[in-house]
Amino acid sequence: MTAFLSIDGSYGEGGGQILRSTLSLSAITGRPVRIENLRANRKKPGLAAQHLTSVRAAAMLCDADMQGAELGSQTLQFIPRKPVRAGDYSLDVAEAREGGSAGAAMLVLQTLLLPLALASGESTVILRGGTHVAMSPSYDYVHDVWLPMLGRMGVHAELSLVRSGWFPVGRGQVRLRIAGSAQLRPLRLEQRGPLRTVTGRALAANLPAHICERMAHHASDLLEQAGLKADIEAAVLKASCPGAGLYLTAHYQNCLAGFSAQGERGKPAEQVAEEACAALLQHHRSGAALEPHLADQLILPAALCRDESIFSVERISPHLITNAWVVERFGLARIDLVPAADGTGLVKILAGNAA
Repeated sequence: MTAFLSIDGSYGEGGGQILRSTLSLSAITGRPVRIENLRANRKKPGLAAQHLTSVRAAAMLCDADMQGAELGSQTLQFIPRKPVRAGDYSLDVAEAREGGSAGAAMLVLQTLLLPLALASGESTVILRGGTHVAMSPSYDYVHDVWLPMLGRMGVHAELSLVRSGWFPVGRGQVRLRIAGSAQLRPLRLEQRGPLRTVTGRALAANLPAHICERMAHHASDLLEQAGLKADIEAAVLKASCPGAGLYLTAHYQNCLAGFSAQGERGKPAEQVAEEACAALLQHHRSGAALEPHLADQLILPAALCRDESIFSVERISPHLITNAWVVERFGLARIDLVPAADGTGLVKILAGNAA
């Protein structure tokens, strides 16, 4: 058996991204891994419900043996026994913890997508959990930004929302179809090109329509004042508990960028709009191609390409640094993170034997 690859879960930002990236790459490469100090830098270290669901999901794909796959565990051994197989999968974050969970279904999706995209044959995945929860990509971000950008790299997948899920109850559901047999292409995005438009959705679940309407109108006004044209839809959704948020996509000539803000009890709709617009305008002023969240999420597919990828990023985030470290631990690529004087950065990924 190939020797265990040891991963320190406290490295860098020390969060769940280390776990998800390690699981994806372990399933793809067949390399057994041992992760220690899982989520050591979080308020509640160890595996939470969404992380445990990711572990179980990755294990399903490659028939992995596991040790430490339980809530609160800070050490995990993961040993793939078979190549990733395409198929039909169903997962519910709520099943990982007694009493349920609104854990982020989109983070589980991130763990599964690349292994299934590279497998031979089409797959479908039904995921239940939180679809629009704080500190994680929303359904809208994955659907409008992440998947289209992956499509440019050769990963073809379709995502649909069956039911939205919000904190603290969750119970949302999405359906993912993955074409499989992906032929990955490098990403070269030093220049994003001019901004064509901004689109978005202001959502209110189990709340009065005026809340999402106020978010949409205020965001449109703010962006218009900054000289940006926007088309923002206001929509009321049904869900298992109330929730609200604004999700914006900037459409540049050569790439996409996503920004969001979550509503909270006592937070005015106008403040939600201001937070999302501020993030978008900050990125727009930077001149970089990719916003920080998208940059770290494209590291893995770029590392699995044969040719060099290169892209500019609004800033080199702790997530980006950590994900680059995980990829290099697997020996898949050399990743150079080059900061610029204006705070932006350039990411160069020299993958395969060329590294």
